[in-house]
Amino acid sequence: MPDLTQDRLAPGDAPERTRETEQEQAYLTVLYNRLDEMRAYARDRLSAVLLESGGTPQARSERESFNQLYTEDLAKYDAAEHGLCFGRIDIAADSDAGSAEPSKPSKPSKSSEPPEPSEPSDADEERRYIGRLGILDEKDDYETLLLDWRAPLARPFYLATTATPDGVRLRRHIRSRNRTVTAVNDEYLSLDAARRAGAIESDGGVGSESALLTALNAARTGHMNDIVETIQHEQDAIIRSEHKSVLVVQGGPGTGKTAVALHRAAYLLYTYRQQLAKSGVLIIGPNTAFLDYIGQVLPSLGETGVLLSTIGNLYPGVRATREDSLRAGEIKGSLRILDVLKRAVRDRQTVPSAPVTLSFDGYPVTLDRKIVTKARGRARSSRKPHNLARPIFVAAVIDALADQLAATMGADLSGGPSLLSAADLAEISDEMRADAAIQRAVGGLWPMLTPQEVLADLLADPQRIERAGGSLTPEERAELVRTDNGDFGPSDAPLLDELAELLGVDDAEERERSRRRWRAKLAEAQDALDILTGSAPQDLEDELDPEILMAYDLIDASQLAERQDVGARQTTAERAAGDRTWTYGHVIVDEAQELSEMAWRMVMRRIPNRWITVVGDVAQTGDPAGTSSWQRMLEPYVAQRWKLTELTVNYRTPAEIMDVAADVLTAIDPPAQAPRSIRSTGNPPRAYQVSVDDLVGKVEKLVAEETGPGTTAVIAPQALLAELAYLADDAVRVLTVHEAKGLEFDAVYLVEPDAVIADSPRGLNDLYVALTRATQRLGVVHSEPLPGVLHALR
Repeated sequence: MPDLTQDRLAPGDAPERTRETEQEQAYLTVLYNRLDEMRAYARDRLSAVLLESGGTPQARSERESFNQLYTEDLAKYDAAEHGLCFGRIDIAADSDAGSAEPSKPSKPSKSSEPPEPSEPSDADEERRYIGRLGILDEKDDYETLLLDWRAPLARPFYLATTATPDGVRLRRHIRSRNRTVTAVNDEYLSLDAARRAGAIESDGGVGSESALLTALNAARTGHMNDIVETIQHEQDAIIRSEHKSVLVVQGGPGTGKTAVALHRAAYLLYTYRQQLAKSGVLIIGPNTAFLDYIGQVLPSLGETGVLLSTIGNLYPGVRATREDSLRAGEIKGSLRILDVLKRAVRDRQTVPSAPVTLSFDGYPVTLDRKIVTKARGRARSSRKPHNLARPIFVAAVIDALADQLAATMGADLSGGPSLLSAADLAEISDEMRADAAIQRAVGGLWPMLTPQEVLADLLADPQRIERAGGSLTPEERAELVRTDNGDFGPSDAPLLDELAELLGVDDAEERERSRRRWRAKLAEAQDALDILTGSAPQDLEDELDPEILMAYDLIDASQLAERQDVGARQTTAERAAGDRTWTYGHVIVDEAQELSEMAWRMVMRRIPNRWITVVGDVAQTGDPAGTSSWQRMLEPYVAQRWKLTELTVNYRTPAEIMDVAADVLTAIDPPAQAPRSIRSTGNPPRAYQVSVDDLVGKVEKLVAEETGPGTTAVIAPQALLAELAYLADDAVRVLTVHEAKGLEFDAVYLVEPDAVIADSPRGLNDLYVALTRATQRLGVVHSEPLPGVLHALR
């Protein structure tokens, strides 16, 4: 996925000023002046809203909505500050490019007209400026000054070609730094337009890709930037796809899968704002380093209400920090673990091994296997989750004990059957429920459980695993056992989510506490009104002038209590992050080939409408629990209602590196075709063979020689990570293949590829990933012989 950064200028450098740059500078100044006006208005309105207080519940709700609106506007305006306007298209006015209705030509406000265009222009030509957000000129009948890149009228900027210009005569790329135009690059989409402008032999010319190549060759910064300025045709088609079920975006290394997914999120939020603003969009990535890498893309596109998460952190209240073995992760990711979890829950629904005698009101009652087994059968037959079935179990046991007590009492009193009425039995049952000893005895047989408690106890106890193991082999059961009862790992989160479904949440007590809090608040409000009423100068029993309004004429106790009920303000993403049962309007899963079967169950619970964008490459699957078939993973949930799209152009990986990686891809999947690289660097990848003792020193030397701008990664097998960790700094990352997944660097040094392959059952897939992280230079440092698939290395 290309990291398309802005052109960088060295300190003190100034752009070459031409008539074109001066022309666009004047227009850019108008746009920034208007942006400042919009920002000032939003800031003033937000300040006014924050100063307001009190009022009716409706007024408070409106204030909260305005607060969110103006806060989001300010975030959007701040995000647009860098690269506000990046393009322009000149279109024949009679063309319907991008819309069924031609729009009015964009122009700046009348108070600040830019210079006349430098190139010849027909009188009937329309000019559209494209940028990060839409800007209108309020002083000139709300004329469009700048089109949001997601608007239909902006689409020809990305789709027009010399073969199908769609009415576009000129496409201009405008590069800027801060608020200064640094360069313009023109593409004439017809020979006639190019000849008139004298641009046939220019740097731009007909169908030029120089703007794209400039961005691709820029040094990396350690964070992904948006590609909004250089979206390509096949990418645009996916970003704007109207498919409303599962859309799979399959693409090899460097094809821009992640960038496309993020821009699709921004496009959907723009197009379906009303629908998605309430439900939110969830983006799932492979690891926290990846989420940090992409974290600035959506804010730079003006979208801040999206939740980014890994699978491991998707379960509220749990942070996945534990590292499982590959084998344990594979077992936990398989659907076979479902039976293990069900058995683990049932294992907590116990019966006493021997009768338990309890004392109630001076009488003995016996809790035996027969009573408990019958009560357990009744609770299980309800088909309710464990915690929700617990009241049924408790009621059945208490009823049996009450009947037993009634029979004992009747025999003592009359020597015959009990003469207690149904009301007497109900009273005894209520008293038994409140008895602490009976509560402990009954509750221990069917305890209230949490998912964390069940899973932690299961994995820490070989005997529990043995009882719940089911179809697992002895080796698999042993693999699940952990020696400590500590933190959870990424493969545990789907298991916790499944247990939450099996256990259910009995929130009756919390609801009762909420009702008590409300009743207390209501009583306080009524007391306040009584005090106000009692302080009136007139005797309330006398005839009162109907013109005189009392406190209770204006508000009742319920309304007064509601006014004091101030909730915390949270964004949609914040509310969703803390609610396991939240359902999203759209979900994007990146590096989706790594998700296990259990992880997919977790994802599907959060998106019942099944509107999902799935992004990945099955040739890069490194996790043994991952997939090599989209069909096998998706069809259990959506049958045939999924659509496969492919990205075929490699923007990141130079042809020299891809030639080496292509041999690895052939070994993984002989029929597979590697994506086509669109550029070469002239730097063929190199192999450096050294002794084991010199291995770390050689890597250090190579990293030290990387003196230019950009970032460097050392990708190594797990066993060497600690030895190489000292090389890491602001510009150098030391990573395993798993940690490097989805990232990109200017230079990559791969250490001991043979050990990388040996680290995982899908070692060749990991090698393919490692080789394709570089955008400029690749080196392979090894002491062991190179794997045969790397025969093309020099």
